Amino acid sequence: MQSLSLSSAQPLLFSLCNKPFPSLQTPTLHQKSHLFHHHSTRIPFHPFGFSVKDQKMLRPRRRFGAACYSAPLTPRNLQWICTVSSAILMFSKGTAVQKSFLVPFFALQAPASIITWIKGEYGTWTAFLVLLVRLFFFIPADLELPLVALLLGIVAPYQAVGLRGTQGGNTVSLVIAGYLAYQHFSRAGSLRIAFDQSSIVATLAIICITAVPLLLLI
Repeated sequence: MQSLSLSSAQPLLFSLCNKPFPSLQTPTLHQKSHLFHHHSTRIPFHPFGFSVKDQKMLRPRRRFGAACYSAPLTPRNLQWICTVSSAILMFSKGTAVQKSFLVPFFALQAPASIITWIKGEYGTWTAFLVLLVRLFFFIPADLELPLVALLLGIVAPYQAVGLRGTQGGNTVSLVIAGYLAYQHFSRAGSLRIAFDQSSIVATLAIICITAVPLLLLI
């Protein structure tokens, strides 16, 4: 095969270099409309710009901690359950536990709003008026423990108040509640007697004050 000379190959190379590459040519208006019609028939239009699968992928996942935080059993609600249960035990007649242990338990598990109220001006005036009444009139024995709890909350130092909400405070509360539960069920004699109509309120209160510190420790 006879090779091309340099003079005859120059026009051919010049024409190839000046010819535009087909993929780099600017499409005409007719070609643009044809391409748009071709792609629009194959790709469906979605008004939100994402498919349902893409939206599920972009949706933030819910974590277990957020679900627990929004649940009814928050630490503040558990403290309120403890406070109500200890107050019920102070006035309950269906138990033979040593109720003086409820005073430090109340101080360790009461919500912050109650402690703030006790240490504030209203709590001080309430304790002052109750002591004046106690000097000149008879107060039932059932009201002695609430008065002692009020006075203990007023005079408690900040180091003792700082134990509230900590692991140490919850541990002490759990020990007190366990001891009261042991006293209640051992002196009742049996579970059937503990859940009788005369003792069921005290039994439920004992269960609540025992379960709440355990939940707070977990």
